Amino acid sequence: MRYYVAGHRGMVGGAITRQLEARGEEVITRTHADLDLTDQAAVRSFFEAEKPDVVVLAAAKVGGILANNTYPAEFIYQNLMMESNIIHQAHQVGVQKLLFLGSSCIYPRAVAQPMKEDALLTGILEPTNEPYAIAKIAGIKLCESYNRQYGTDYRSVMPTNLYGPGDNFHPQNSHVLPALMRRFHEAAADGLEEVVIWGTGKPMREFLHVDDMAEASLFVLDLDKDTYEANTEPMLSHINVGSGTDVTIGELAQLIAKATGFKGRIGFDTSKPDGTARKLMDVSRLANMGWTANISLEDGIKDTYQWFLDNHADLRTK
Repeated sequence: MRYYVAGHRGMVGGAITRQLEARGEEVITRTHADLDLTDQAAVRSFFEAEKPDVVVLAAAKVGGILANNTYPAEFIYQNLMMESNIIHQAHQVGVQKLLFLGSSCIYPRAVAQPMKEDALLTGILEPTNEPYAIAKIAGIKLCESYNRQYGTDYRSVMPTNLYGPGDNFHPQNSHVLPALMRRFHEAAADGLEEVVIWGTGKPMREFLHVDDMAEASLFVLDLDKDTYEANTEPMLSHINVGSGTDVTIGELAQLIAKATGFKGRIGFDTSKPDGTARKLMDVSRLANMGWTANISLEDGIKDTYQWFLDNHADLRTK
C-alpha cells in the first residue's frame, strides 16, 4: 500500500508519517515548494502521476485566535481549496480510502459538554474562527458526499487540542500549551519570580498528545468498512478523538511550570477574558471501537518540553 500524507511537515502529519514508516509502509510526500495544494491543476497532475492507494489529509492552514481574526479570508479559502482539490482528485484516480483530519472547532459555540458528534450543525459557531470551522465542516461533508454518491470509503476524525513534538512555539501565534511552555521556559531561564497568565485560570481544556492522535488516526483508517460504518450514522460520518479528560488552565500552568523548572509564582490577570468555560470531546464512540488515549498529560508535557529544548530553546524573539 502506498500512502500519500498531505501535510507531512505539520505536527500531526509528521507524527502519522513517522508511524506509517515505522510499520514499513511506503509514504509519498511533497513539500509546499514542490506541490501547492491550492492549485487544482498541480494537484491533478500529482495524483495522476503517483496514484496512491490511501490518502491522509492532514494539510491545513492553522493558527490561533489572532491569526484567525487577522486573516479570515486566507483561512477559509486555502482550507477549502486544499480539501476540495485533494478529495476530488483522489476520487478521480480511484483512491478508495482517505482520512480527513478536522478540528473540534466544528462544533457550536454554545454546546452541551462533553461535545458529541451529533452536535454538528446544531448552532452558531465561535465567531473568532468561524471561517476555519466552516472549511473543516465542508471537508467532512465532502468525504460524506463522495461516499454517498460514489461508494468511496472516506473517513473523518475530529481531534481535540493537540500538542507535542513539532508544535508551534511562536510567542504570538501558538496555542495555549506551547505558548505557556515557552513563557515558563524563558521565565525560568531569566530567574523571574512570577509568570502572569490571562484570565482566572478556571476554564477547562482537553489536550491530546500528537502521537496518540497519529495512533488513533491509523486505528480509524485501518478499521474494516463494515465496522466503521456500523459506528457512524448516516449524515454523521465523523469521529471525535480526544483524551476524554480535561484540566483547568491553572492546573495546566502548574504542570508546565514543573516540567520547565520554574520555581516562581503563577499569577492570573483577571481583567483579561477567560474564553469558553469548557471544551471537552465525547470520545465514547471511538472508545467503543477499541481505542483510548495512552499518554498522560504530565508525561506528554515532559516529552514535548524535551523536544522544545532539543529544537527551539534558542528562540526568544522569533
